[in-house]
Amino acid sequence: MHKKLFIPGPVEVNAEVLQKFSTPMIGHRTQEYFDLHARVRHQLQQLLFTHDKVFLSTSSGTGVMEGCVRNCVSEHVLNLVCGEFGERWHEIAKLNGKSADALRVDLGKAIRPELVRNALSSKRYDAVTLTHNETSTGVMNPLAEIGAVMKEFPDIIFMVDAVSSMGGAKILVDEWGIDVCLASTQKGFGLPPGFAVFSVSDKALRKAAMVPNRGYYFDFLTFNEYDAKNQTPTTPSLPHIFALDYQLNRWLAEGLERRFARHQQMARVCRQWAIDCGFALFAEPGYESVTLTTVKNTRNIRVGALNTELGKRGYMISAGYGKLKDQTFRIAHTGDITQDDLKELLGVIDALLEQSNVQGSGV
Repeated sequence: MHKKLFIPGPVEVNAEVLQKFSTPMIGHRTQEYFDLHARVRHQLQQLLFTHDKVFLSTSSGTGVMEGCVRNCVSEHVLNLVCGEFGERWHEIAKLNGKSADALRVDLGKAIRPELVRNALSSKRYDAVTLTHNETSTGVMNPLAEIGAVMKEFPDIIFMVDAVSSMGGAKILVDEWGIDVCLASTQKGFGLPPGFAVFSVSDKALRKAAMVPNRGYYFDFLTFNEYDAKNQTPTTPSLPHIFALDYQLNRWLAEGLERRFARHQQMARVCRQWAIDCGFALFAEPGYESVTLTTVKNTRNIRVGALNTELGKRGYMISAGYGKLKDQTFRIAHTGDITQDDLKELLGVIDALLEQSNVQGSGV
């Protein structure tokens, strides 16, 4: 039985999108592809409210995170960490031989702008990394406010992991001064995994030109050279690009503001359900994600048993991540999930919470 996915990723992919993966292949060095590439790039610029370059990468988002470190950090990078995926960027920086400092806050808390300002005032950094939407804790960091602080330090490159927010939350790349904004396709885009997109500012490209040993696969300058010809440096995943073109057309027809509002409404429904059921939200008030809800397991239910029973009925949610595995569970509401889909899931969970094998202690 197929389980309808309400997990942080990969998300549920609808049948129409899957069909696009069966589109007959074309040559990636042909005019037909060049036209497709240019169209998708323009659509992504509209989505991100940017005039910056937007590149297409046949990789995970993590690959582009490493590319950011290799292209935009000469020596020192500040990693803003509020959960497991902020920690990942910190580890990537260290493993690439960069001098990396982690500014950490307690799990469930957001990165506050004043913390960023204080850190940047105390030491010189090449770049700052931020996870916009931390799926391990359900926290959505105040990107606009942090971007305003970054403008006080115009020489520093501001790099944002928007893997789990792009497509569900409004991101104003130009207005907020984001130099690199990256995402992969298996979350808000409602596509299978294996592909990533990222915007890169002229400032970031100038920085990359001064950084040696950028590597091969994720060299931003090579991406820029090929993008000028409506190409990718290496063979792209054409099925992903066909499907991405289809999705972006749908979104623009729906209206981006309607799409963002739909995500906000689903988030409100899920949060209220959690509270009404006697649970609590793990994220601090005012900083809750709009693409998933991390629920604090205050009733101490057996999350594993709940997910087993959900699986029998054709649904799947996610346990807590990392250190929070035994303390939380997570329900994603992004991609092509609708409010009706979400309410259907929550109704099934309501019934299952009455079962004795789900109640009690444990996960």
